[in-house]
Amino acid sequence: MNPDRLRAIVEHGFTERQARFLELVMRHAGVCVPRQYAQVAGIAQGAKCNAFFDRLVRRGHARAIECVHNRARLYLVHSRLLYHAIGEPSSRYRRAVSPRLALERVMLLDAMLSTPVDQWLATAAEKVAALPLAPDMKLPEGFPIGRQDDGRIVLLYLAPEPWPDAFRTFLRAHVPLLQSVPQWTIRIVLPRRFGHSHDDYQRAVHEELESSLSAALVADLKRYFECRRDIHTAGDPQSDEVFRAGHRRFSTPRFDDLYRRWIKHGDEAFNSSSSVAIIGALESGAGCVESFVLPHSYRHLSPLVGQSRSTVGEVEKGVEKGDQRGDIARRQSQPRASTPWRSHERPVVM
Repeated sequence: MNPDRLRAIVEHGFTERQARFLELVMRHAGVCVPRQYAQVAGIAQGAKCNAFFDRLVRRGHARAIECVHNRARLYLVHSRLLYHAIGEPSSRYRRAVSPRLALERVMLLDAMLSTPVDQWLATAAEKVAALPLAPDMKLPEGFPIGRQDDGRIVLLYLAPEPWPDAFRTFLRAHVPLLQSVPQWTIRIVLPRRFGHSHDDYQRAVHEELESSLSAALVADLKRYFECRRDIHTAGDPQSDEVFRAGHRRFSTPRFDDLYRRWIKHGDEAFNSSSSVAIIGALESGAGCVESFVLPHSYRHLSPLVGQSRSTVGEVEKGVEKGDQRGDIARRQSQPRASTPWRSHERPVVM
């Protein structure tokens, strides 16, 4: 927490623990629910929580949003006065958002509250100031990075879907940072209904960070990708056979993702994101990957945004991606609420 920002919020009539919570919400989510304040303040959810949010609404600092469950409330903290106090008067978190994005932000806040760090870095300027970034190194926006007092950094990833395609992009984008810091943790937070996807995310970590592509494999992939790209125009029996053989061999999420990158970036896509430094960090424990399944349900928090004519069923249907996959897979076993991944436990997948 930044002492200057906390002091500025306190000057508007809030206690220090209320200021800590408001700073976290305004800088990372914009929306929140009362139980999150109770967790930060270390109090039971009840009269004190209700009084705090009633005061926020009454003073015009926040707006209560009705939800699918008639007793549930989401709160959007939108006060220009408070955002100006923390130096971010034009923050995007002041604006109203879609039901899906509102729930994702509530989940992100839960993910941050479940992660023990001493400081959260939100803006590009904060990351540049606190991390050993090369001048040409750009990190993707929207992903808070935690820093602990011992120097370990924590990359937090909230899984928005049960398949790890976007997570692979997240990993590749952070490889230069992982290579430049002595200690790091990748923390993957899964909504409860996506807990069954733990193994898919584990496999993505192994494939992206620990498994490089041999020259022979790259040559085979390139031939298959070229045939796949030209399958409707080639008309060559030999190309058809190369395509069929390649499809049998490479029809996996890893290579489907690689094909999309090859179409966009050419042969540069074959450059591996794994490195000796990252593999060594994972083996020594300096680098680690862990997962956490959020214990809360979020369906009842689907906002009944007054401006929308959506039915309750439509709103619930849009809460999370992959409803059908999630409903089917929810019956499968889930990992422990917090699961560390050790290097020797990861299967070799090619």
